[in-house]
Parts: sequence; structure tokens; C-alpha cells
Amino acid sequence: MKKIFFSLSALLLMTLSACSNSETNNASTDVTSEQGEQLVPLKIGVMPSMDNIPLIVAHEQGFDQKHGVNLQIEAFKSGKDRDAAFQAGAVDGINADLVGIAMYLQGGMDIKITSATQGQFDLIASYEVQDITDLKGQQIAVLKNQGPEFAAEEFIKQAGLSASDVSMVDVPQVPSRVELLTNDQAGAAILPEPFVTMTTAQGMTNLGSTLDLDINLFALTFTQEVIEEKEAAIQGMYEAYNDAVKWMEANDQSAYIQLFIDEIGFPESLKENIQIPEYQEAFQTKESDIQRAFDWAMEKGLLEKEIDPKDVLSNVYFK
Repeated sequence: MKKIFFSLSALLLMTLSACSNSETNNASTDVTSEQGEQLVPLKIGVMPSMDNIPLIVAHEQGFDQKHGVNLQIEAFKSGKDRDAAFQAGAVDGINADLVGIAMYLQGGMDIKITSATQGQFDLIASYEVQDITDLKGQQIAVLKNQGPEFAAEEFIKQAGLSASDVSMVDVPQVPSRVELLTNDQAGAAILPEPFVTMTTAQGMTNLGSTLDLDINLFALTFTQEVIEEKEAAIQGMYEAYNDAVKWMEANDQSAYIQLFIDEIGFPESLKENIQIPEYQEAFQTKESDIQRAFDWAMEKGLLEKEIDPKDVLSNVYFK
């Protein structure tokens, strides 16, 4: 066990370093295209996640400039830091989960969902757990009052258990959740990539993905003010996003696999383990997904007012 713990700890340090290095230097926003046209800067705050890859490709391949926008993808080490930057106006928009969006609306922010993204959470079990029912009486490490806790409760319910059968432990930092698993201090944890690949490569069990729950929890979100001020830039971002997806489909994975290491934080040693998603062109979040997440937020007392999903969806790109 000590050998495994050391290995995972080393990988976690490498991952944190990679995520830190991927943060965008935003000192200059005055950028022009190759044709000398002024580009509109659009800064997106994200957590290191696989659903950001098309946006990164769009910028690296120059598709954003083709559509009149200078995409700046800023990766944060924690959701709290990302949220603080969004609230302060330091980023134009964020990639967030629907429960977090509900909390923004509860707080009075005038925000809109402009599209879904292809993110996911997985329920990863410690070495001793093989089935969700084995978690009865155990702790699950999550980020409470956010998408990770919602996902954990959904997994538990599908297995025939109730939320009272387990103990949800609030662990905001993802690497800390991994350490709890490694030390057998939690029965399971909700994790994103690259931590899913890292832990399963060390022998832990993947008990399920939010993809199995028939809900997409992730969305790109902007304030209404930014949508009105940068409407053309947001539209250009999605055109660039679609160009990036087409480019990835037309090219071998070797042309962009390194991005998953440099930008998401996958260790080089696990390069062959990376499962690259089948990226789709931009699509809008389903009203049913919003309703499901908002209903849960209401049950938890995180959202105190009824909000029609239609009122949260922007038509800036999807008319």
C-alpha cells in the first residue's frame, strides 16, 4: 500500500504542476488577426477537464482568429477560485455544473447557459469496495452543495440505497479526495479526469459515470451583460469550437493527445490509458437536465425560488 500511495502522490504533484502551468497569461488582450483585424478577447474560466479540449484546439489552431475572437482559456486549481474570478468579472464566462449555476441564480447573478459541454464525474471506489451497495455505512468524498454531491446521491439512489445510508464528506480539493481513497479513509469519491484514469490505473474500481445517469451536468455560462456586449465573439467562439471538433475528427489522435497531458494534467506515463471522448459540435443544454439539477438544489435548500429552465437558456448561438 505504501508503494501505491507514493506513486499516486507523485502523480498528483505532477498533475497540480501541469494544471498550474496551463493557466493563461492574460497580461495582453490587444490582439489582431493575421489580416490585421482587431480580435475580441473572450476569457473562459475552467477547471482542468477533458471537455475544454475543443476550446483549446480552437485557439491553438487559430480557428478563433478566423471567427474574430481571441479565446483565452484560464484553468483554475479549484472551483472556488474559478467562481470568485467569475463573480469579480475577471473572466467573461465559465464552464460549470448545473447545481453551481443554480446557486449563482439564487445569489442574484443574471447569468445564462449558452451551451452544454461534454464533462463528466465518476464514482471511484477504494481498493476494498467493488459495488455501490458496499458503500453502505461508508463515507463518500465530494464537493458538497455542488454537482459532485448531486452525482453521488444519484448513484446511490440507482443502487437502491438512500442518502442516509452513506456519509457525504465535503472535500473541495480533488487531490485530497484521492488521498482519502488511497489511505482507506473514504469508501469512494466523485472524481473528474485525469484523476479517474490515475486511480483506476492503480487498481481502484470505477463504479459509474454521470454519463450513465442520463444527465449532462456541465455547461458554458456567461452573464447577460457579457452576452450583450460580446454577442458576436461568443458566436465566433462556437464556430471555432465546431471547426476544432471537425479538425480533431479529421486528424489522428497523435496530433492532439499531448494536450491532455499539458492542459488537463494526465501523467505522461498514462498516455496510453487516456480515453478520448467522441467530441460533438456545440449543442444546447436540455431543459430536463436543468430541471433535474434545480429540483435537487431546491430539495437541499440551495435554491429557494422556482426557475423555469427556459429562462436560463440563452439564444445567443442556438436560436
